[in-house]
Amino acid sequence: MKKVLIIGANGQIARIVIERLLKEQEDTELTLYLRNSSRLSSLAGDRVKVIEGDIDNLKDLKTVMLGQNIVFIAFVDHDKDNTATKNVIKAMKEQGVKRVISTNVLGIYDEVPGEYGRWNKEAIASGLPSAIGSDKLLEESGLDYTTLRLPWLNDRDEVKYVLTHKSEEYNGVSGSRQSIADVVVRMVENPEFLKNDSVGIADADTQGEDRPVY
Repeated sequence: MKKVLIIGANGQIARIVIERLLKEQEDTELTLYLRNSSRLSSLAGDRVKVIEGDIDNLKDLKTVMLGQNIVFIAFVDHDKDNTATKNVIKAMKEQGVKRVISTNVLGIYDEVPGEYGRWNKEAIASGLPSAIGSDKLLEESGLDYTTLRLPWLNDRDEVKYVLTHKSEEYNGVSGSRQSIADVVVRMVENPEFLKNDSVGIADADTQGEDRPVY
């Protein structure tokens, strides 16, 4: 069985990932790590463990990390000291876990063009240094990492996206949570997919818009 740890498991994207993995990948066991376990307690079963804990607690994180194959950090590290990212890296290394998928924001490389890029940079300015720091820590960690640079999100049901890489201009301004979840599910199925990469994900049809598309 493939063992997947989802940190911040009550998030909207995480919930979509959980639902799809349970339906589509029967060889996968999930450990759901979140601050209030009662929010997901109904999911506990043969293939799902629900663990209450805080990512800032390194001792608990190392315990829950034992035996995992893939870690999905389902939130953006906005802590100025990047404590969450540092703790995940340390816990993974100490427990011999290699594969990590981490959510982040678009614009950490000034890769978003035009008026939308200007607006986005202004909108996320307060959190940009920590987002940049989290990505850099993962890239330099020696782990098999993927940074997901998320667009401004919507709740459309469609799975429709284009991927761009670190050296490429970001394509699109918005995308669905379903699309982000689809990329995560694909990486769980094939851990080599997008390994050691930083990818932008958005609906290419929204390219050229100067504000998010909901």
